[in-house]
Amino acid sequence: MNVTVRGVDAEVFRRFKAKAAEEGVKLGEALTQAMEIWVKQRSAKPRARLLEINPFNWGKGSERASVEVDEILYGRSQ
Repeated sequence: MNVTVRGVDAEVFRRFKAKAAEEGVKLGEALTQAMEIWVKQRSAKPRARLLEINPFNWGKGSERASVEVDEILYGRSQ
């Protein structure tokens, strides 16, 4: 497919073209790869960061749940 693109920064395009030539990749192939990466990055759902996870209240009587799970898995600590 032949495409005409306007509004491309001349310096960025010059560096892009030089890098494609350096890698031995045709300009169209390099542009296709760049567009695929760009679309994939923009389409990916942001992953929740551990520090952004809010605590959850499991209700009364669950205060020792973590300790009880550890005791079941690893035995009582002495």
